[in-house]
Amino acid sequence: MKIEVVPSILSADPGRLAEQVKEAEAAGADRIQVDVMDGHFVPNLTFGPLIVEAVRQATSLPVEAHLMIERPELFLEAFAKAGATLIEVQVEATKSLYRTVQTIKELGAQAGVAINPATPVDDLREILPYVDLVNVMTVEPGFGGQKFIPHSPEKIRRLRSISADVEIEVDGGIDARTAPLVVAAGATVLVAGSSVFGYKAGVAAGIKAIRDSVG
Repeated sequence: MKIEVVPSILSADPGRLAEQVKEAEAAGADRIQVDVMDGHFVPNLTFGPLIVEAVRQATSLPVEAHLMIERPELFLEAFAKAGATLIEVQVEATKSLYRTVQTIKELGAQAGVAINPATPVDDLREILPYVDLVNVMTVEPGFGGQKFIPHSPEKIRRLRSISADVEIEVDGGIDARTAPLVVAAGATVLVAGSSVFGYKAGVAAGIKAIRDSVG
């Protein structure tokens, strides 16, 4: 199974955003993630639809919008119109998860759900047949550059035991050291921010280091 590497622009240089997105594409990234935070669901405040649109214009890769916001159902159309090809919502952030997932698909995007570190994977059982991807957060969402939570691989294994087919994405503290741990547990999509855009040898070398670590 192919392992995808998805750079997160949360750690990119905002003054060189288009350039860094193009660097990631040239280095073989599979898609680009935009971390959307509202200052309520998580303490940080980051990007909106205009940044998704800017990323869309800078790359031919799929663009993933991870909505770490309260009541994401109110903003789905704006992110779809901005060019998000995959829209991901936190299961903890909406009271109408099934309807939210269906709306994402009606808007022409793929639908993903993300779970916080303390959210049990059993909470996903009923929604799994309807989503394209599950993001198992391997840090507490809200800030880049956090340390990987050590019990995350076991949580990924539990999710993989529930579904052999779902795409499992991991997000938080992913680098050449932790990537092999989550892939061995069943993850197929690796989101990486500081270990790509903050890699001392450059974006291409950061992506290569992660790919080499998982064979």
